[in-house]
Amino acid sequence: MHPKASVFEETYHYYLKQIGRLDLIARAEPLGALFESGMLSIKLFNSTYKVGENGVFDQKGQKPNFAISVVLARYILQCPSSVDNEGQWVTYREFKDASPLVGYFTANTNKIIEDTFACNLAGLEKSCHKLGGTTCDMGINFDLSIKFRALPRIPVILTFNDRDESFPAQATVLFRQSAEYYLDMECLCILGTLLAGKLVSGKD
Repeated sequence: MHPKASVFEETYHYYLKQIGRLDLIARAEPLGALFESGMLSIKLFNSTYKVGENGVFDQKGQKPNFAISVVLARYILQCPSSVDNEGQWVTYREFKDASPLVGYFTANTNKIIEDTFACNLAGLEKSCHKLGGTTCDMGINFDLSIKFRALPRIPVILTFNDRDESFPAQATVLFRQSAEYYLDMECLCILGTLLAGKLVSGKD
């Protein structure tokens, strides 16, 4: 087994033990989830998963990869008692604990989107809409600005300027400041990687 996968698996099983001690009903509303048959039903991008002490399962009853499972479990475990406001839109690097992972986030999120969709703006827009993204106005001119609901309480915006004769393509992923109350920095980094991967896999 790949060392990273092994770490995810160990973390996943540790998180499940902790989830087994929680009152999941009380966490449903703060997380924007539904409590059904002893489990929380949570939407991650355009897919719904059920999470409980016995594991994480997709709509077909299959176990997703450990990265997805860890993000969903952490989302439940880190549930804040309350969040007064969502705060400003910020880049990943602006979170105070993000610095060790900024390079990884840039390479596996922004750069992948830039390299894949440079000179293919229509393809990116189509892939974004397949993933449930909606066009939004940031008050600044971008070739494309799309908002996603990564998790019920974690909206994400992707802005994209296509390559031209003067500048390379540039993709930026923005989170609300409140995202750090729901996930740690590694899991927010995974969300970015998931976004990039889903956009690439949805490309025609």
